[in-house]
Amino acid sequence: METVFIKIFAPLTIAFLIGILITPILTHFLYRYKAWKPKAGKGNGYGGGRTPIFDKLHKDKDVNTPRLGGVVIWGSVLLTVLLFIAFQFIFPDTKLAELSFFSRSQTWLPLFALIVGAVVGFIDDLMNIRGSGGHFAGGLSLWYRFLAVGLVSLFSAWWFYSKLEISSINLLGYGNFELGIFFIPFFMLVAMSVYMSSVIDGIDGLAGGIFMFIFTAYTGIALFQNQIDIAALCATLVGGILAFLWFNIPPARFYMTETGIMALTMALTIIAFMTDALGEGEGVSILPIVGILLLVTVASNVIQITAKKLFKQKVFLVAPIHHHFEALGWPGYKVTMRYWVLGFVAAALGMLLAILF
Repeated sequence: METVFIKIFAPLTIAFLIGILITPILTHFLYRYKAWKPKAGKGNGYGGGRTPIFDKLHKDKDVNTPRLGGVVIWGSVLLTVLLFIAFQFIFPDTKLAELSFFSRSQTWLPLFALIVGAVVGFIDDLMNIRGSGGHFAGGLSLWYRFLAVGLVSLFSAWWFYSKLEISSINLLGYGNFELGIFFIPFFMLVAMSVYMSSVIDGIDGLAGGIFMFIFTAYTGIALFQNQIDIAALCATLVGGILAFLWFNIPPARFYMTETGIMALTMALTIIAFMTDALGEGEGVSILPIVGILLLVTVASNVIQITAKKLFKQKVFLVAPIHHHFEALGWPGYKVTMRYWVLGFVAAALGMLLAILF
């Protein structure tokens, strides 16, 4: 048991330290090359309309705070993974060799999703920074990003269904629910829904704090299932996020943006399914609980777009709902801290239910 806890907390600590160490180098280049949007605001929202209230709220932030802060998260995670792999080869007969959590059975697939999300998001951020004209003005189209998520989720779903022989999920309080071949489209639907929650990014410290609590919850859930490598990976993600948050709390030194949020959401989907039927748990059913704030964020966007399209009026001053609170006059730090409180409670409740059921 002692080795298990070392295997979880050691990479968390190292990822945090690596993130702290690489940040000064990253921020030097981000500020030197003015890696922020050339024009403040969203311009056009997900519903295709203008976003004047959001643009007004963020007119002084978007044009002088760099993007690409998510590099700190996935960069520290990948460097930590590589470091522990190196320990296996350099110190093969020692305790250090046992600490590697890179495994074909548990962690290679979520790491693959993390890398793909990071790369696609990085490309989108660069296009936003350059502000180039033409078809890719303002970054990759939402549909191109959805295509990337769809392809990775299709491959992952096929891997679960064909290689791991998983075709069901465990419903909380109900038990095993067989989906058969429909497991694949269901997997893809969950992946798309989780990625849609990426709009929670937008206030200093908000997205980082929420995902920190979510991955903390899955660290506990995977540990309870004795999936130690997944628990270690989730803990490493927590370490990377904490390093990012050190520099992202108000006033933010940089924003997470697409390269971070896309990497985290794509990895989260895989981890949720890895801790479900495969781990004899309820990882997918728990996701709407530990990620309730992600769910609320997506729901507020859907409600706003539907109301505008069908009834020509808005439900919220601005969507997602955390920007509605900003528009009401709440300081950004108040929104962030209250979301953190709710995120902690949701994570604790999710872990409790995972243990009880």
